[in-house]
Amino acid sequence: MKRPSHELPGVPEWGRCAVMGIVNVTPDSFSDGGRWLDPGRAVDRGLLLAEQGADIVDVGGESTRPGATRVSEEEELRRVLPVVRALADRGVLVSIDTMRARVAETAVEAGARIVNDVSGGRADPGMAHAAARTGVPFVVMHWRGQSARMDELAGYEDVVADVIREVERQMDAVVSAGVDPSQVIVDPGLGFAKRRQDDWALLASLEAWTALGRPVLVAASRKRFLGELLADPATGEARPAGSRDAATAAASVLAAARGAWAVRVHEVRDTADAVRVEAAIRSRGAAVLRQPVTAGTSS
Repeated sequence: MKRPSHELPGVPEWGRCAVMGIVNVTPDSFSDGGRWLDPGRAVDRGLLLAEQGADIVDVGGESTRPGATRVSEEEELRRVLPVVRALADRGVLVSIDTMRARVAETAVEAGARIVNDVSGGRADPGMAHAAARTGVPFVVMHWRGQSARMDELAGYEDVVADVIREVERQMDAVVSAGVDPSQVIVDPGLGFAKRRQDDWALLASLEAWTALGRPVLVAASRKRFLGELLADPATGEARPAGSRDAATAAASVLAAARGAWAVRVHEVRDTADAVRVEAAIRSRGAAVLRQPVTAGTSS
């Protein structure tokens, strides 16, 4: 599949699917909560992810796992700002994972170059205006409500058509609030108000998102639908989150092959290798198609 070219302000074009590594500066994220809560450890983790092949490091200070409750704005700022500033100072392309306008703007001032809002601008009425003021790429994810009640909000007639339509409406809303269309990245929101079958349907239909004309970010890493697929056949218990990285790499490279602009993952190395293999195969296939066909000689 030919990868569409989408220029984003302040972000390079890699010529392949980019890899966004996750640094959760939180005590309660679903798979690695508490591991990187200390700012120094979080910075070291971000640098390691970049060394292992992450093109972007996404720093977040508030868990969005199902059932999570919100932290204060002051606490979120306290967690993320030292990490964003230190990574940016070391030349890392940093994304700030936040639903708050003030956190987004302050993080951009500290060096972040992407705002990744899982609510797509809906949680904070000031977020779209903040994104417009910063001018940096802004992720508009499909979102129906806060994490504490997301599971009860799952329900679709046609999940692919419904989610694309809802994201398109949210894109229109943020553009109306001043965000330049060239800033927008879209995200189908795997696991957010989605049932297992919804996540699989969205992954299998990523080509449909080209209708929106914007880069697509896919975040399948360690999510429930992978754990349920890999459930223990004897007990039926889902595979633990920390043991889903091979499945994450597989889902991510398939997303890359279907045109994803970037994939967001907890463990970077295997996915970074996989998307480079996908790009090499795609590039070689295109080269073969460009070669002239010459008639053979018969003897």
